[in-house]
Amino acid sequence: MLRKHNPAKASFIVGINAGLVPNGGDESPVHGTFCGLPWSRPRPGTSPGTRSSGISLKGPGVDAFGNPGLLNRQLIGEVRTAAAPKVPAEGPIMSNIPFGQLASRIDGELHTGSTLRRLYATDASEYQELPAGVVLPEGKDDIREIIRFARRNQLGLIPRTAGTSLAGQCVGSGLVVDVSKHFTRILSVDEKAGRVRVQPGVVRNELNRFLASYGMFFGPETSTANRAMIGGMVGNNSCGSNSVIYGSTRDHLVSVRGFLSDGSEVTFGPLTPDQFEEKCAGPDTLENRIYRKLRSLLGDSENRQAITENFPRRTIPRRNTGYALDLLMDAEAFDPASGQPFNLCQLIAGSEGTLFLATEIELACDPLPPPHAALVCGHFESVNQSLQANLLALPHGPSACELIDRHILKCTESNLAQQRNRSFVVGDPGAILVVEIRRDTRAEAERVVKALIKDWKDAGHGYAIPVLWDDEGQKVWELRCAGQGLMSNVVGDTKPRENVEDTAVDVHDLPDYIAEFDELLRTKYGIECVYYAHAGSGELHTRPLFDLKTPEGLKMFRGVATDIAHLVKKYRGSLSGEHGDGRLRGEFIPLMVGEQCYQLMREVKAAFDPGNILNPGKIVDTPPMDTSLRHSPGQGTPEYETIFDFSDVLGVVRAAEKCNGSGDCRKGPQAGGTMCPSYMATREEKHTTRARANILRQILTSPADAGRPFNSGEIKEVMDLCLSCKACKSECPSSVDMTRLRAEFLQHYYDANGVPLRSRMVARFADSARIASFAPWLYNAIMQTPVLRGLTNRLLGFHPDRSMPPLNRVTLRHWFQNRTALSPRRGEGLGRVHLFCDEFTDYNDLAAGVATVELLELLGYEVNLPDHAESGRASLSKGLVRRARRFAEDNVRELSDIVSAEEPLIGIEPSTILGFRDEYPALVAPPLREAARQLAPHCLMLDEFIAREADAGRIDSSCFTDEERTVHVHGHCHQKALGSVQPTLRMLSLPANYTVHEIPSGCCGMAGSFGYEREHYEVSMQVGSLVLFPHVQDLDSEVLVAAPGTSCRHQIHDGTGKTALHPAEICRNALIQPGGTHAGGTS
Repeated sequence: MLRKHNPAKASFIVGINAGLVPNGGDESPVHGTFCGLPWSRPRPGTSPGTRSSGISLKGPGVDAFGNPGLLNRQLIGEVRTAAAPKVPAEGPIMSNIPFGQLASRIDGELHTGSTLRRLYATDASEYQELPAGVVLPEGKDDIREIIRFARRNQLGLIPRTAGTSLAGQCVGSGLVVDVSKHFTRILSVDEKAGRVRVQPGVVRNELNRFLASYGMFFGPETSTANRAMIGGMVGNNSCGSNSVIYGSTRDHLVSVRGFLSDGSEVTFGPLTPDQFEEKCAGPDTLENRIYRKLRSLLGDSENRQAITENFPRRTIPRRNTGYALDLLMDAEAFDPASGQPFNLCQLIAGSEGTLFLATEIELACDPLPPPHAALVCGHFESVNQSLQANLLALPHGPSACELIDRHILKCTESNLAQQRNRSFVVGDPGAILVVEIRRDTRAEAERVVKALIKDWKDAGHGYAIPVLWDDEGQKVWELRCAGQGLMSNVVGDTKPRENVEDTAVDVHDLPDYIAEFDELLRTKYGIECVYYAHAGSGELHTRPLFDLKTPEGLKMFRGVATDIAHLVKKYRGSLSGEHGDGRLRGEFIPLMVGEQCYQLMREVKAAFDPGNILNPGKIVDTPPMDTSLRHSPGQGTPEYETIFDFSDVLGVVRAAEKCNGSGDCRKGPQAGGTMCPSYMATREEKHTTRARANILRQILTSPADAGRPFNSGEIKEVMDLCLSCKACKSECPSSVDMTRLRAEFLQHYYDANGVPLRSRMVARFADSARIASFAPWLYNAIMQTPVLRGLTNRLLGFHPDRSMPPLNRVTLRHWFQNRTALSPRRGEGLGRVHLFCDEFTDYNDLAAGVATVELLELLGYEVNLPDHAESGRASLSKGLVRRARRFAEDNVRELSDIVSAEEPLIGIEPSTILGFRDEYPALVAPPLREAARQLAPHCLMLDEFIAREADAGRIDSSCFTDEERTVHVHGHCHQKALGSVQPTLRMLSLPANYTVHEIPSGCCGMAGSFGYEREHYEVSMQVGSLVLFPHVQDLDSEVLVAAPGTSCRHQIHDGTGKTALHPAEICRNALIQPGGTHAGGTS
């Protein structure tokens, strides 16, 4: 990272990984200067973890991913008028750019090292190109300096917020300007006018949570609304499922303030004809020249006629083809009868950062939607039938009409989170049309729903039509929003690709259009499509399946895009309805609007950005749509020997490739869920699941050392803040299991570099605890003395402020062997269970273990404590996978013959028992895998077992006190990812008068040893402070706090000073003793 110049700290860092081979792979060291500093590229064979100063290239006009002729395109400061890009003849051009000057003039961060550049080389599209650098400006002055620097050095600027664009808008070889970290303020609200001013990094859903108290909201809703930022929504003119009511972002954009390409700050907003003429007559500034140019272009009758005849039909509400000249020319300044003000916001919306960099955005808000909502979920045999039903639904005034096809529904079957959301699906429909009806009263909504269903039935549409009301319908929208990522779950290299995924036609043409679309792909290309659509607006998201790693797949990628462009033109539709043109559709704009209108767009771009520095190569003068892709013919997919079994996804590289960049891991803490806690705390792209998957994919695909592909300091750096929470396995629609990938990586990295002492020590926690348990009083005396604990923590590499869990006075196993078993409260036995005596409970949490045994026995279950090995969880958390495998194999051998559906294995600590269901089947050696798979479903958390028995009627409230208590529950990350918190809530609700609430928290931040470690302690506490700590601190003292996880309870204690209990302790205390009183305490 390049840091701002400071006399006391005058150095800056340019980190470039030696794995990027410069100058055609010449084996001699390469020397030179960069920003006045010497640099060199080490000889081949240098450890990939070694840093070197300088800029590494592959040669003239070739970027680090091997894309010919594209590296320098955004370093050329003029609008291209020829088809071929201008490329310097020789030399690594970036070495001539004095980034140090920029670093000294801004308050934000400037990164030119390879790690951040790799992470910003992609967005959610098919594209990948290494940028020159990444800058995170802190304020408006930084933006101005960045623009002036780019002008002086003919350097392209790539504006970026959440990076969820699907057409490559955020991908290029220039300097990425990421405003998502610092430009996040809501500046003002005008409640009377119904307007709000925000910075571009404000997340759409977070804005609406803020606006709710004012009785209004920002209507346009993308499927990415829990992480999509307003700046990106303006750039792409985003909308979503509710656009039939609320339109697009353009419809709500009142004014914008920001910078033009010369660094001048301007405000664009509504102008009367007189005000427009004043601008045109003003001084010779870039702003006024823009107004004069637009007056000339749009005041010309021939141009206006060409726009009218060639732009997409006005009956298509979603049309994002090129610059919106058709809307801008409707202003009263050109057509006195229109009554519309001239507002350049019409042009800025959908311009993808190619004309202007916004720092303030003023939006018109809508009143909160009607409170009563019904989702009418029509099930149809085919997509065509659902579209016919859509035409019958529109007259009923729906707020959304969304189509989900069979392919997406099938993908939900393999995603843990979406399995729970698909409970409304009946049978195996070819498509489901979801129609949302919102009204002010429930009765009014019911009348509309009945009328709609009658119309469908009279027409013979729909074999099943379930209706979900209010909050119950949220699961449908979650499933629908997960569609893009879910489709990446297709195994293999043939994936649904984003080359024709955003077309829009008149809604009445949609059935015929899709029929032609389907016929074309089936007959000419022999491929099928995945369909999901904003059917109410005539927009279709279609994703044909291609293998871009083959020449045939790449040829088909272009062929389909070209043919569909002609089909859309036939219907006079829009090639982009909401996702924008970017570099994907830009080359087809001349076809879509005609050469004359396309040249008008090029003139607009030149007027705004004569130096071509603002996101060059997007919308106009774009590179070919089949270049700079993530995957290319001949790339291949390396196969590596791994310890975990990745055969279900065809190898570890493809496991990383499952990430399609949709950015679900960038949601904030108020959005719900757990993924991704490190991003929630730091707000940095580097700390997302997406970043980790990207760095793995890129480096493992083209490793610096094929013999040691995992030996990468870059991967290790990006993995550093992964808390192994497993949330990505369920919450990521693509089910990217970063916890497993991280553990696999660390094992191989340690094979090459050795195991750090602290990691080895943590992995051997059980061994150390076993020794210390011979004198627990001594250990506890040291750890309960602040000075001694601080010294000990420093020696161990732990943070001095972190408390250490005390050792039990006796181990749980010892207590169990010497106890007197309790008689069932009811005098009858309910069966036998086996208790997994995990190492954490055994040595550190006797109270939870005792409560579990006594609870089970008093309820009527015989408890057996079998011989078994430790869980291996500590070893897995530190990447010692081979060591964990030994424990897993021992446990499968020991337990598979005695554990069954009738006699399940019950666990106290979620992370240990859930390992049997998650890691073990993929971790043990092949001969044991079937036994591990058979064992897995019979391994249950105590909470799951109690809830199951209660549902079966074997346990009821009569066993428990009728005292009134309130309990707030924090679920364990692994529990939420691999199971559910619902069994814990069910278990704690068995006492009839216990009121149980789930704390809406994600990860607690402790994450095993992560929260102890010196360098991770602060992030750990930040994660806990997002939701969990404030919630617990606000509870009254008599409220009970429950947490199944031992590290969660420890984190709550350290972060709030309050004591959280294991659910077993609470239920054990609530049991009624034979004498009629409840236990009131734990033995």
